[in-house]
Amino acid sequence: MNPVRIGIVGLGMGAFHANLISSGQVRGLTLAAVADPNADKRAKFPGATGFATGAEMFSSGAIDAVLIATPHYSHTALGIEALRAGLHVLVEKPISVHKADAERLLAAHTDKNRIFAAMFNQRTDPYHLKIREWIQSGQLGEVRRVQWTITNNFRTDAYYASGSWRATWKGEGGGVLLNQSPHNLDLFQWFFGQPVRVRAHCGFGRYHAIEVEDDVTAYVEFANGATGVFVTSTGEAPGSNRLEIAGERGRVVYENDRLVFTRNEAEMSVFSRAATEGFARPATTEEIFTASDHGGQHAAILENFADAILSGVALIAPAEEGIRSVELANAMIQSAWEERTVELPLDAARFERALKAKIAASSVVKTKPAGGAENDFSKSWAK
Repeated sequence: MNPVRIGIVGLGMGAFHANLISSGQVRGLTLAAVADPNADKRAKFPGATGFATGAEMFSSGAIDAVLIATPHYSHTALGIEALRAGLHVLVEKPISVHKADAERLLAAHTDKNRIFAAMFNQRTDPYHLKIREWIQSGQLGEVRRVQWTITNNFRTDAYYASGSWRATWKGEGGGVLLNQSPHNLDLFQWFFGQPVRVRAHCGFGRYHAIEVEDDVTAYVEFANGATGVFVTSTGEAPGSNRLEIAGERGRVVYENDRLVFTRNEAEMSVFSRAATEGFARPATTEEIFTASDHGGQHAAILENFADAILSGVALIAPAEEGIRSVELANAMIQSAWEERTVELPLDAARFERALKAKIAASSVVKTKPAGGAENDFSKSWAK
């Protein structure tokens, strides 16, 4: 079976994917084309046909599928154009900047024979898969409380100055929620489902000279009454990444590549009603899960995309699921803007109007860095 001829639009983060494919690390794909306005970037992949624009690539007949790895706002327009051109499409995170754009993008996927996926590579991590298994199988019981702190995404002012589109409402549409934490937001809803209410406090330029959020503390509520706290920042060092989940049948803690399930021998609410001693608590056992690595990551998503095209296997991260993390990020930002609790599903049109107003009122003027410095933080993005 011939491999899928894939093209890549955008050779910032896209160069990372292009190197994976061109070096033979991704089964089922061959790098047929690249598109980027920078000729020097295109020249790094001499085995692929180079195009200055995605539109030229889409109409060339040189590719069967495309990976879109451009700045955020262009994901929607390029994705729609690629789908209408009859291509299979894989889009980097986030699939769009805001929910209304994500809805437009998903609406363009009318030919279900065309595979449409999102680059949520953290879904391939064995630790994340084990957490989801414990929840989905009922081993943890009904989830009652979640707390996730992700403050290990430290960024410098030089990082934000590295691209003219970065950290502005017009260029990026958000900050830490749209750039560093989409994977965490995707996993959050993948593990626990989408919350029904969000109340967030955001620091807009708290740690950096930027207009978007670089610090977030959000409180969420789920339909079953469970509550959660989501904290993320690019201004703390050394920072931490700790997920704690309390369920009826125990507690799961994941931190520093150590995943521990402390199991209750009885559901806590049942035990509470049945126990005769005032300070009694369920007996527990401890299970520690370890993995040798963090899974296939980007290469695994790329191979899964190829397998879906060639053999019809199920996608790890269908694009239609990508709207959930976008909606959650939008809800947190809107809650902070309006200083109120936001109900989900989010009013997409209301958020879009508010975002456009922020863009119109912005006084930020950023110039493209000299010497081709734009997009030179790809190692940081490749998490």
